[in-house]
Amino acid sequence: MKTFHGNEWKKRLVEPDEVIKRLAPGMTIFIGTGVSEPLTLFRHLKESHYANIDLEVFQLVSLGHAISVQENHSSIYRLKTFFSGWDADEAITKGLADFIPSRYRQIPELFRSKQITVDAVFIQITPPNEAGFCSLGVCVDVGRLAMQQASFVVGEINPWMPRTFGDTFVHISDFDLLVEAQEPPIYFERWKFDAVYDKIAENVSSMIEDQSCIGFSIGPLYEALSKHLVHKKDLGIHTPFFFDNMMDLVKSGAVTNQYKINYQGKSLTSYAIGTPELMAWLDNNPLLEFQSVDKVFNPVHISANPKFTAVLAARKVDLYGRIALHTGRGNVGSGPGEVVDFFNGALLSEGGAAIFALPSRNRQGESNIVLSAVQYPNQFSLWESVSTIVTEYGIADVRGRTVRERAQALIDIAHPDDRPKLVEDARNQRIIYSDQIYIKESAHLYPSGIKTKKTFSNGLEVCFRAIKPSDEENMRRLFYRFSDESVYYRYFSRIKAMPHATMQEYVNIDYKKTLSIVAELKNGKLIAEARFASLEIHETHPEIAIVVDEHYQNSGIATYILTMLMQQAKKRKLKGFKGDILPDNKKIINVLKKIDWKLKVNLAKDSIIIDF
Repeated sequence: MKTFHGNEWKKRLVEPDEVIKRLAPGMTIFIGTGVSEPLTLFRHLKESHYANIDLEVFQLVSLGHAISVQENHSSIYRLKTFFSGWDADEAITKGLADFIPSRYRQIPELFRSKQITVDAVFIQITPPNEAGFCSLGVCVDVGRLAMQQASFVVGEINPWMPRTFGDTFVHISDFDLLVEAQEPPIYFERWKFDAVYDKIAENVSSMIEDQSCIGFSIGPLYEALSKHLVHKKDLGIHTPFFFDNMMDLVKSGAVTNQYKINYQGKSLTSYAIGTPELMAWLDNNPLLEFQSVDKVFNPVHISANPKFTAVLAARKVDLYGRIALHTGRGNVGSGPGEVVDFFNGALLSEGGAAIFALPSRNRQGESNIVLSAVQYPNQFSLWESVSTIVTEYGIADVRGRTVRERAQALIDIAHPDDRPKLVEDARNQRIIYSDQIYIKESAHLYPSGIKTKKTFSNGLEVCFRAIKPSDEENMRRLFYRFSDESVYYRYFSRIKAMPHATMQEYVNIDYKKTLSIVAELKNGKLIAEARFASLEIHETHPEIAIVVDEHYQNSGIATYILTMLMQQAKKRKLKGFKGDILPDNKKIINVLKKIDWKLKVNLAKDSIIIDF
């Protein structure tokens, strides 16, 4: 390394055209990535009068001037990019750029092994400090590796570029020539989001626990999600791209990175993309660590963080649970490989989770949950390992479920107007039972707002929500865990079996007349159910029934779920409940006495009247 004294390095400053003149036909040039693209140098290259110079240009993420859909630039250079999103998609489709399918974490090895060789490097840097060190700013991928093998290295000094920490520092003596940037880095406005994405984000947020490490991307889903995560505690960040929404989380105090294993106390990333506000906040900010893509995208490094949660945006999901990912503008990645890396990292993480999220309908009003998604590009290959899919209408947990059970769960989170057609198509394809019933009128009436979580004194965390048609199998399993005594108290007969034909009628309810609340554990197991049901809409005292898994009795679940029923009944202007009760059912009588109800028990008639 040659030492420069004071401002001696300024002797290497030249005009951009002087750099362009040094290029020879057939040279291979590596240029900076994403918002750190050397815009001034590349603009001069495109505007130069050179013809048939036939340059080969490599870039990882193409967002700036290097992407061209004009034929006249093809005689100057040919872009080879590892990125197929945004405007790169159009250039690739038109045959004006070449796409290199590769996992991001494997790209550095292509340069180390010299499978990809470069003659020159154009890269954007910050002004040097007193010791002569510059920062690569908000793009750290393989720039350093490219510089090490190139014979001609040019730095574009940009005073607007934030000085970042991590594997970002290079010395000014490493550059043969320098130019001064004539424009700031590429900025991106924040994404706007609507009520649909806000609800999706709320549902996703409900699954992210305190102390989780998160990885997510750009778009309305993530912009909304950050606003729902600000109340979490001790979150960590390990993500390929850092955006304004993550800045909000760090500034809110929700992110401390204290429970991460790798780079504890710091948010880890390779790139930052966003507004001038984000760039200013990143400048000399020690809370961010920028590292090369082989470290950030490596599933082993990802999985080292406990509770790693990958939030992944989907385009389409079919009734089998197969997923098509986004393509084109808005996609920040080279393809499904990046999703697979973070997906696998989440699966290997202790307590980790991978969540696919999407709106139930696209902008054209077409269902995003479809009978089959195999005709769509960008297929996610590990569909059998998918566990959680989220829309604005709820969360479908498909872990360990049969295709039939997956289909039922996914239909439950489709747009209500699309569910009847999905049921019909699934029946015709024998994905679900051919006699599967579905109450069309109930689709819009599902009371999602009553969902709540409660941790009881024994540490048991239970989710209480309204019953859904897809609960058929779990309710069936709950029935078979009951003792003969519990079955008799609940059904007043010695029922031995609960086949599909019977159970599907039990879970498909008319929400105008009936409300059923189930108690669900984290693993999806149902442990209790309580309901009231009216024969007539205007009935003032509907029938009430409750049953709790014997293993979870005497924990307060029955009292809590019945109190929820009473609260919902009051909202419906009901005056009370009625029910049949056996005289020796001491447990339920004691539970009813704990609640502030006016009880009228007629043991002679085995009946009970409850007034609020």
